[in-house]
Amino acid sequence: MKHFKIFINLTRINKPIGFMLLFWPCSWGLSYAYSFNQNLNTFIYYLILFFLGSVLMRSAGCIVNDIVDKDLDRRVKRTRQRPIAAGKISVKKSFLYVIFLCALAFLILIQFNLLTIILGLGSMVLAFSYPFMKRITFWPQLFLGLTFNWGIIMAWTAINNNISYEIIVIYVSAIFWTLGYDTIYGAQDMVDDEVIGIKSTAIKFKKQIKLFVSICYIITSILIFFVFIEKLSVNFFSLFLIMFYMSLIYQLKIFKKENDSSCLRAFRINNLSGFFLFVSIMFF
Repeated sequence: MKHFKIFINLTRINKPIGFMLLFWPCSWGLSYAYSFNQNLNTFIYYLILFFLGSVLMRSAGCIVNDIVDKDLDRRVKRTRQRPIAAGKISVKKSFLYVIFLCALAFLILIQFNLLTIILGLGSMVLAFSYPFMKRITFWPQLFLGLTFNWGIIMAWTAINNNISYEIIVIYVSAIFWTLGYDTIYGAQDMVDDEVIGIKSTAIKFKKQIKLFVSICYIITSILIFFVFIEKLSVNFFSLFLIMFYMSLIYQLKIFKKENDSSCLRAFRINNLSGFFLFVSIMFF
């Protein structure tokens, strides 16, 4: 039981917001592809596969992140009790977990077509280089956006076996979404991060952080509007799209960089944001 608890804490499975924020972009790509393909069985099957893949890859990514950051995590109040930083599990054993999780994820990946498999293998480079970005640039959140939303393109290619202009626009919109919400999340650690020399957009824009996040969310909203403008009317699509926009506005209203709990609360609302846009595209 003790080892199981360590594994849960190591992979953060007990904090579903992480893998859900990886899964929602996949669901957007799948639902948009479904609006053209209309094969319900394939859509549901792929939705399950992408969900499982999101859980597995998010779990593996958390472990890699903790291995790379073990010394830094000991110096940050929020992270010092993570299993590797706290010495509850060795780096060697943690790395074996990474291999196991990636092997399971690979078994899921090979269920798709060749283009999607190639894209999936390519995403591994992004996923496992992300932990190093905070050491070399103030834009690790941008790199996370590139990584976390790659599933949009993979989901589209899994069904259509091509890459379209529209799916690229949705991908870019999601990058700015991630850039916004992860800046909010990063605001929790600004004090500790500045002391130990870690970089983030939260630190870079700390004097105008709400303005920066607002710009990110405005860009996201405009790009989404551009892709789906022809469907806007008095319908369920527009209703849930408005709810998506309102969830972003609400985050901007409630988060305060000096208040860690408000940042975490605003960040978690993005689980609803992802859900609202998924349902909206389902009505496209």
